[in-house]
Amino acid sequence: MSLEIKVPPVGESITEVVLSRWVKNDGEFVEMDEIIAELESDKATFELTAEKAGTLKIVASEGDTLEIGAVVCSIEEGGAAPAAAKEEAPKADAPAADKAAAPVAEKESKESVDSYASGTPSPAAGKILAEKGIDAANVKGTGVDGRITKEDANNAQAGKPAAKAEAPKAVAAPAPVAGSRNERAEKMSPLRKTVAKRLVAVKNETAMLTTFNEVNMKPIMDLRAKYKDQFKEKHGVGLGFMSFFTKAVCEAAKDFPAVNARIDGDQIIFNDFVDVSIAVSAPKGLVVPIIRNAESMSLAQIEKTVIELATKARDSKLTIEEMTGGTFTITNGGVFGSMMSTPIINAPQSAILGMHNIIERPIAENKEVVIRPMMYIALSYDHRIIDGRESVGFLVRVKQLLEDPARLLLGV
Repeated sequence: MSLEIKVPPVGESITEVVLSRWVKNDGEFVEMDEIIAELESDKATFELTAEKAGTLKIVASEGDTLEIGAVVCSIEEGGAAPAAAKEEAPKADAPAADKAAAPVAEKESKESVDSYASGTPSPAAGKILAEKGIDAANVKGTGVDGRITKEDANNAQAGKPAAKAEAPKAVAAPAPVAGSRNERAEKMSPLRKTVAKRLVAVKNETAMLTTFNEVNMKPIMDLRAKYKDQFKEKHGVGLGFMSFFTKAVCEAAKDFPAVNARIDGDQIIFNDFVDVSIAVSAPKGLVVPIIRNAESMSLAQIEKTVIELATKARDSKLTIEEMTGGTFTITNGGVFGSMMSTPIINAPQSAILGMHNIIERPIAENKEVVIRPMMYIALSYDHRIIDGRESVGFLVRVKQLLEDPARLLLGV
């Protein structure tokens, strides 16, 4: 008796998945609850397990798009089937092959005869032409199908030998382009298709603008340098920049709640909490896991959560719940060397903060030119809900908190 394994429900908004990889092979014996395949949706990767022990019979292929409830494979009772070598095609097919080849041979034979009749002299005509020193190619045959007859050979007049056709002068080939010029087509993953669709929708459906500012990172860098060893010893994690930015966003959102709100139909939904989405580059594309209630977390708790979510993203282990929701997003292009960018809003949110790389450059400080580690920050926002005053005020507030990190601890 066999048991069909179907695509399980993986989320309310997910109607189809892609079979990304078979972990087990067709005909292989599998144990109950053993992972047999990986399914990929537009949000996450899921593992498909065997619902009983038996021999695996594969139905769907890698790369197939399957609807929820579609049959992926079946498991038959019993031991593993021996890997049977594929039998060679029966020799009985050989006569058929010969039969198929016969028309080809017949055609070739016919073409040979036709070629002889249309351009070759008969033996007697050939002898006469040879004695006269005349090339048969210069004689027009009057026989059947243009065959050169004896009479044609007798009537032929010796003339100048036919000039050999001059080979056309070779055209100089263009110089080859250095390097490879190969192309390859690759099917878009469900995640990449969803990201592309959502980003285009945001550009078309929101009044998105971006405002910029710059932050002197020296106070935070000095604070990290002073306490990083004690911090790691006590909490088991390093003190990074993301926790400072997350706390600064949470504090600034208290003064500018529209930045942490969203539009729902003809209503504006305000939140008394801040669920910060952090953009993480995963092997299969950009994912945005969420730090829930970041406003109530300490720097250490935020750092631990960031490491946990980033590790899951790299291992494709994030769940739907860990990526659903979010009220505000932070993205850090600086880790890749970006100096400035205009990040795109993560709908249905209304704003996103972009961090960038830190560059030492001269600035004016107390009427003196000094070298400081500076970072450009960018806030992209939906102008339908956030006015220019609020967007600029929010970014200035974030700048003030980062340049005086004691305010983050004191909440002032």
